[in-house]
Amino acid sequence: MTTASAQPPAGESTVTSKQLQTELLSVAGIRCAACVQLIEFRVTQLSGVESFRINPISQKAQLSWRSEQLSLKQIIQAIVDLGYAAFPANQSLSEYQAKEKKVALWRLFVAGFAMMQVMMYAFPAYLVPVPEIDGDLSPDLDRLLKIASLIITLPVIGFSAIPFFRGALRDLKHHTVGMDVPVSVGILLTFLASCWATFFGGAVYFDSAIMFVFLLLSARFIEENVKRRTSAALAVLTQIHPSVAQKIVAYPSLEQVQRCRADEINIGDYLLVPAGEQIPCDGRVIDGQSECDEALMTGEAKPVSKKADDLLIAGSINLHSALVMQADQVGNQTQLASLIAMMESATLEKPRLLALADKHASRFLFAILVIAVMSGIAWSFIDPSRALWIAISVVVVTCPCALSLATPGVMSAAIGQLAKFGMLVTKGSAIENLANLTHVVFDKTGTLTFGKLKVVRSVYLYDEIFSTSQQQDVAALLASMSLHPASKAIADDFLKQQLTPLVSRSGLKVEASHEQAGAGIAAKLNGVWFRLGKLDYVQEIIKDANQRVWQIPDEYRGQSVSVLGNQFCILAYFVMEDCLRDEAIACVTELQKQSKKVILLSGDRREVVTAIAMQCGITDFQAELSPAQKYEYILQLQRQGAVVAMVGDGMNDGPALSLAQVSVAMGQGAPISQTRSDCLLMSNRLSDFNFSVQLAAKAYRLIRQNLAWSLLYNVIAVPAAVLGYLEPWHAALGMSLSSLFVVVNGLRLLGLKPVDHDVMRSA
Repeated sequence: MTTASAQPPAGESTVTSKQLQTELLSVAGIRCAACVQLIEFRVTQLSGVESFRINPISQKAQLSWRSEQLSLKQIIQAIVDLGYAAFPANQSLSEYQAKEKKVALWRLFVAGFAMMQVMMYAFPAYLVPVPEIDGDLSPDLDRLLKIASLIITLPVIGFSAIPFFRGALRDLKHHTVGMDVPVSVGILLTFLASCWATFFGGAVYFDSAIMFVFLLLSARFIEENVKRRTSAALAVLTQIHPSVAQKIVAYPSLEQVQRCRADEINIGDYLLVPAGEQIPCDGRVIDGQSECDEALMTGEAKPVSKKADDLLIAGSINLHSALVMQADQVGNQTQLASLIAMMESATLEKPRLLALADKHASRFLFAILVIAVMSGIAWSFIDPSRALWIAISVVVVTCPCALSLATPGVMSAAIGQLAKFGMLVTKGSAIENLANLTHVVFDKTGTLTFGKLKVVRSVYLYDEIFSTSQQQDVAALLASMSLHPASKAIADDFLKQQLTPLVSRSGLKVEASHEQAGAGIAAKLNGVWFRLGKLDYVQEIIKDANQRVWQIPDEYRGQSVSVLGNQFCILAYFVMEDCLRDEAIACVTELQKQSKKVILLSGDRREVVTAIAMQCGITDFQAELSPAQKYEYILQLQRQGAVVAMVGDGMNDGPALSLAQVSVAMGQGAPISQTRSDCLLMSNRLSDFNFSVQLAAKAYRLIRQNLAWSLLYNVIAVPAAVLGYLEPWHAALGMSLSSLFVVVNGLRLLGLKPVDHDVMRSA
């Protein structure tokens, strides 16, 4: 086990100071909501387990437990004892799944072959009168056909139907009623009653029993394949998780390089990353120059140049020449691993619509068994020959497979499809809230605009007091200390002018620093406080009242301006411009067509915000807002009953993002905004946000359709079975088709994509 001070490798548990560990497990063999409830109940009863949640579609479970009380091996063994398979999620399940699929195909083949054969023997009995009443089929031949049918049915009962019997025994052993209980009861009663009729007279239903097993196995086989397809959409990140690395044994010597697994890397290790290979962990460049493809992690479509001391992100691709790097974050601590964990966690969350259904799944099954028994008793007085079959039909037709599958498939498909087109959902509740949102609040810089401001003019004041080179040194240093788009623009401008080396020659010493979200950054350099940011923020530290009256020239009032000053005066100002995103106007227009109220909240000056709002057609906008004012504005909307989505970029959006029902951070945004968000728009395309809103609405409609169909099916099927309109094989067919309907209905999401996606890709 790892300790809190160590960095665990990928797939291993993360440990806090209180020895609380987390692990992602793969659990195989789950069939329905009752299976989920059984496993979750058993594991959570173990001493030391804090939480355990299963996603029945991806068959992944999030586990948190205290290592001093319980080992991971004991938890996995408890799951295995229930009759399921469990593995740490970093271990490949392909071999296990391939074996299970092969056995499932054999079971299906045996049932299908037997069904065709037994129908040949049952066919004469359906065509002629009953043998005892002057029929053409003699009693001896009739019995012979029945015995032949019995023999053909035995492999189906003894091999093909084994999964149902195992599941039923497991459920009964643990005092629960799962889907396999009524299924097994139906199969066994049909088989045993037919065996009795074979030797003592009466109608046999071997064909119905085999058809029942075949239909159930077919439905399960198709469902498993659909689940795998749905889960494959969620693998958009896990598929690119680096698996191998090349560790340098004795750096700076490159003579001895060992190939190892990515989860064997330790913090501080030196690694060689050849051209064309993935970056195995988060770290920094020690030697070499190249370019990396970071599109998935940052949304940056163009390759990013890398040189000494530049940061490297796990999962990105080294494109050109070899790099030597040192590991800073490994295993579950990398940015990529964090995103994967957040996406997996999102799939485990369930909308409120399904909470009641899941909670009462076992009670529903128990009630159905009671109804079946009562129906059998009632029909024993009406028509004793039909009593058993009607009871079986009631049991079979109401298996709540459709109800348990109504939501997980749609949720997994939605999250996977959004990830495919650049929107990573980190909280499952975001899907439900996106579907119901009424207001969309945009930040300006980096959201509606590109956020990459460009300095169009630099004006330096008081050269005789504070030289231009000194002002450049201070401005370059302060700009390099901030992630704000304006600071980045100033730093980039100095880089283009090759003025940043002046900082290292100036002898400036940073004694203290502080950044105020939405205002600017301050630093104490060689005993003097300097500020870079908004004019009001900079003027706060100027002691001379006469110097505080300085204003930005009128000609630049409609543009973004950052001001540099110290305790004595304003030293310089930088005029910048930002460009509207290509799809911003179309995004706002489309949202307004969907009756969404679009609002622009910005900390920038009113002139700049007004110009952007007019371009986009936004009539409701606020400028010069602090983070607290943005927070309060959204809070007022929510008090009026609004469901708010906040789309932002940068530190000053953090509080508002944490408050909104749906928070969307741009992919290139500041880390603090991303950690407080429900979704990450990694593509940085507002058209993909529009697509997310549309897909979420579609997903929520499908969930409601699935739940409505499941309830309607049971409302119709139960009375029909009780009244004797359904034979057992009718019930099996209906139950199978209802389950397939809700699963396949969810797959409709996988065909959706942004309307401009192909155009943008070709561009």
